[in-house]
Amino acid sequence: MSIINGALYVVATPIGNLGDISQRALEVLSAVAVIAAEDTRHSGQLLHHFGIRTPTIALHDHNERAVSESIVARLQAGEAVALVSDAGTPLISDPGYHLVVQARAAGCRVVPVPGASALLAALSASGLPSDRFIFEGFLPAKAGGRTARLESLRDEPRTLLFYEAPHRIEASIAAMAAVFGADRPAVIARELTKTFETIQGGSLAALSSWLADDANQRKGEFVVVVGGAPVEASLVDAEAERVLRLLLAEMSIKQAATLTAKITGAKKNLLYQFALEISAD
Repeated sequence: MSIINGALYVVATPIGNLGDISQRALEVLSAVAVIAAEDTRHSGQLLHHFGIRTPTIALHDHNERAVSESIVARLQAGEAVALVSDAGTPLISDPGYHLVVQARAAGCRVVPVPGASALLAALSASGLPSDRFIFEGFLPAKAGGRTARLESLRDEPRTLLFYEAPHRIEASIAAMAAVFGADRPAVIARELTKTFETIQGGSLAALSSWLADDANQRKGEFVVVVGGAPVEASLVDAEAERVLRLLLAEMSIKQAATLTAKITGAKKNLLYQFALEISAD
């Protein structure tokens, strides 16, 4: 394949199963001048497996701002550079944001090479609504910060996605049950694409018990998918509902929800979800 001189390639790599790497990703990683990797030892194993000998440099949370300058200089000199994280798509709860910002600010071409993403894999298999969702990454490690973040999301009608570490998964699910309600539907996706892949659904209370009963289910890497808050007519007052129904007869759901929010002061997200429900009736 033809590599673009001076381009930064943002390359997704497998989250577990090496068979998920794309042919294009292999070609790019083989052809660029250097690969900026979150952990050169970890990525080195992937490159060795596929016989790729491209040199690597470390770009992680602790050195990204400094290293990005030297990488941009290489891009401006005409070298093509690939950016990879330990697994999945770079920048998604991984380093790379500052590099991409600096590269674009310098006028360098940034080229995405899409592939594996744990959050999208979990959402696609969860059975929870996927038309609208938000990704919150990792919750705060401390209990107080975790609860505060969850409380800010209590009334969010869109599907929620979180990453979580094994030593915090029990505490996080328990906090979600306390804040969102024990009956809120959720799915825990563990070790996606790996040998012990597990996708377990149920209420938050049931998932909390499931984790407590089996230590093996508390190991690995986790994506937690939580159903959004139910939108009931009582959350949309009579005047907002009247305006919304009138506007739905004249325009799209998104436009009607946005305009109704401006007119009535009601929350746009709640109006949008309510509009979806009444339009489906």
